[in-house]
Amino acid sequence: MMLALCLWLAAAPAGPLWPQLKAAIERYLGRPYSWGSTGLKSFDCSGFVWRVMYDNGILLKRTTARKLYVCLPPVKEVDRWKPGNIVFFDLLRHVGIVNGPASFYHAESNAGTRLSKFEPYWRRKVCGVRQMPSRGP
Repeated sequence: MMLALCLWLAAAPAGPLWPQLKAAIERYLGRPYSWGSTGLKSFDCSGFVWRVMYDNGILLKRTTARKLYVCLPPVKEVDRWKPGNIVFFDLLRHVGIVNGPASFYHAESNAGTRLSKFEPYWRRKVCGVRQMPSRGP
């Protein structure tokens, strides 16, 4: 099953897709957190990332942050904080979408969907960054 999830994923050029990703992100900001939810009224962290990808034609099976990390292509160190990359925290238990070197979007359990700064709290919890996949076939 994991193989089926990962087979067609390829790295997207981060630049051209970012305006559409950001528009989807902004559409869902301020929604409450709800474990296991993929929107449209509430989200958990991986459901929020999934919904943003889905709304942009990036079709993959809804999954956990941990499985998403395994399937997505790695990011070169120089591109790590590029907008649209997917950032993982807390031993792959939390996920969000990079806005730039200072901030990221995510669904936080006590605050819902929002833009958060990496410093001081989140930066030390980062455990990996992956590229946003390209749109599906």
